[in-house]
Amino acid sequence: MLTVYGIPNCDTVKKAITALKENQLPFTFHDYKKHGISHEKLTLWLTQQPKETLINRAGTTWKQLSDEQKNAVQDNESAIALMMEKPSVIKRPIVEKDGKIVAVGWKPDTLASIA
Repeated sequence: MLTVYGIPNCDTVKKAITALKENQLPFTFHDYKKHGISHEKLTLWLTQQPKETLINRAGTTWKQLSDEQKNAVQDNESAIALMMEKPSVIKRPIVEKDGKIVAVGWKPDTLASIA
């Protein structure tokens, strides 16, 4: 079973969900806005992907941070603190299968790599 992490109004998340449904791949959706994200989950993700991959520096949330907030992200703990406080800064979607990240973001060829 796949788990898709993101926010429902994100266009990239919508594309991922549409592709999974069209290909009849079962998944659950975890909405950061409603359910947040745990320290434990972020710690696990950071064993699989670097913080530079998980934090979306091209997004509006990152761009709206002060320089002080941006510069404070120096290590995994400070990245986790930011991602827990502002889950919209996490790259979307993150797709997991059996607790392992199989996709960060979504491109047309992503489906082939996770199916």
